Amino acid sequence: MVKIVDVAKQAGVSTASVSRVISGLPGVSEETRKRVNAAVKALGYRPDLAARRLRSGRTDTLGLIVSDIRNPFFTEISRAVEDVAYQHRMRVLLCNADEDPEKEAFYLEMMRDENVSGVILSPTLSLLTDFRPQDHPFPMVLVDRCERDVEADAVMLDNFDAAYRLTEHLITQGYRRVVFLYGSVGSTGPQRYQGYLAAMSEAGITPEAEPITPRSERAREVAERMLKRRPLPDALMASSGLVLQGIVEAVKEAGVKVPKDIAIAGFDDLPWTSLVTPDITVIRQPTNEIGQTALRLLLERVVMPERAVRRVVLRGELMVRGSTQARV
Repeated sequence: MVKIVDVAKQAGVSTASVSRVISGLPGVSEETRKRVNAAVKALGYRPDLAARRLRSGRTDTLGLIVSDIRNPFFTEISRAVEDVAYQHRMRVLLCNADEDPEKEAFYLEMMRDENVSGVILSPTLSLLTDFRPQDHPFPMVLVDRCERDVEADAVMLDNFDAAYRLTEHLITQGYRRVVFLYGSVGSTGPQRYQGYLAAMSEAGITPEAEPITPRSERAREVAERMLKRRPLPDALMASSGLVLQGIVEAVKEAGVKVPKDIAIAGFDDLPWTSLVTPDITVIRQPTNEIGQTALRLLLERVVMPERAVRRVVLRGELMVRGSTQARV
């Protein structure tokens, strides 16, 4: 039977380094990690997971609780998290809270019962309001949603800046009456609303915005109502990919021409946004980087529970396309 000492000898490293690589922990070089993995494969070594859990008091399982798995943004985040977890030979327990605080609480309790090593969480607004990491028995990293006064590891988009730049782009393209539909459930929509307000205020334009449940069906209903009024808004702007989808469906159904009659812009560079005619101007979120960074922060927190809180704020990329061509 191949033992960990055999792997260490084959790789030319210490047993401690082998243990860190197999456990998916940081603290070893990429070269060492490659040598250990090569030795594991060559020798056919399989660690005794049950024994290791008993010794360490931790599992090789991480929790990932997203707020709405139907949102492609969270699907991409999940994929990125799983990719890095696999590299560290760790498993991911994925749960969908569906923006429901009760489901969220249930899954957090389940994570405790499963004795997970840590959890990546996209929190509901009610949990985020008084969130404290020390209230939970495992390390946590927040993704997508975090308020300024929350002392927790987090990875998120600079929502204010992204919405500000998207609104500013519409204004410079000649669109004055920009109506913003934004999600009212989490903290992301309101943060983007603040960026929209700032850009409109600087341009001396009266803002028009409506908070909605961030579902494509609801966005379509609201957009349909707006498209029946005259005069039409100059532009409709969405706070998420699902809201954007609903707006595009409503515009198509109404037979309104884009961008001649109305411009459209929003968040999330989903595949369909570049396939429709005209293609849609969006803020591209670095979803892969968000997911991978969140998992790495979580692994660091597992190893160094007392390290300082880290918040990684990433910048979205403005993808200018045909739906916001300049007005003549």
